[in-house]
Amino acid sequence: MALEFSSRRHFHWTRKVSNEEEDDSTFKSSDSAKEEKQENAKSILQEPQEQQQVRAQLTRRKLQQLAVSRFRSVLTALGRNRNPQLGLRSRVIGTLFGSRRGHVHFAFQRDPSSHPAFLIELATPISGLVKEMASGLVRIALECDKEKDVNKKPGGRLLEEPVWRTFCNGKKCGFASRRECGPKELKILKAVEPISMGAGVLPVEDEGTEGSSGGSGEGEGGSDGDIMYMRAKFERIVGSRDSEAFYMMNPDSNGAPELSIYLLRV
Repeated sequence: MALEFSSRRHFHWTRKVSNEEEDDSTFKSSDSAKEEKQENAKSILQEPQEQQQVRAQLTRRKLQQLAVSRFRSVLTALGRNRNPQLGLRSRVIGTLFGSRRGHVHFAFQRDPSSHPAFLIELATPISGLVKEMASGLVRIALECDKEKDVNKKPGGRLLEEPVWRTFCNGKKCGFASRRECGPKELKILKAVEPISMGAGVLPVEDEGTEGSSGGSGEGEGGSDGDIMYMRAKFERIVGSRDSEAFYMMNPDSNGAPELSIYLLRV
């Protein structure tokens, strides 16, 4: 009976040891599983961050590409525009011209050979403007009204306004109208293209067309159809979308412009 009892005890002990080993292995496997789960959880948490970074980089690249494409489209539109107002820089070429008995025309160009970005005809006779300039400084103010129609988009480009009220040194001088540059105006501007600054007369042939020679003469004894002109560099200052100013740059007047043109939308 003692042997049988001891063998039972031995049997139960070995079974208990084996159960503890199984429990240990179970605990170890559960610990490794927990570690794997934690690692998987970390990887799951880390993957979205990496994906977000990649997506952010892709989004930035797309935005940059979109901005570049829009910028190129704007440049293309400006290149195709016949009247490239936005191409005017801080310094432009200004030309005042007209026949002796005709009205004053103003043209502003980006450079001497470019298409005029702004061409306007004043009701003022050019002879009267010449007398005003001989007496001293001349200030010409051009005013137009803001769009009052609520159905139309307000605040268009200032240089594209069609009609202006004209004031010369504070005196009202009728109205001015924006003009398209036709063959006659282009021929005049082409004739004075080599001149950076100066005044003179362009003689007119008998057929009524302007000659390309004699661009620097004073025109004494010339016919009434001769084209008088004055050409100079102007400094352009943009105050707002409703105001711009052009100041003639004259090195002989100690920095003070002899002619200033103000564009105002009120």
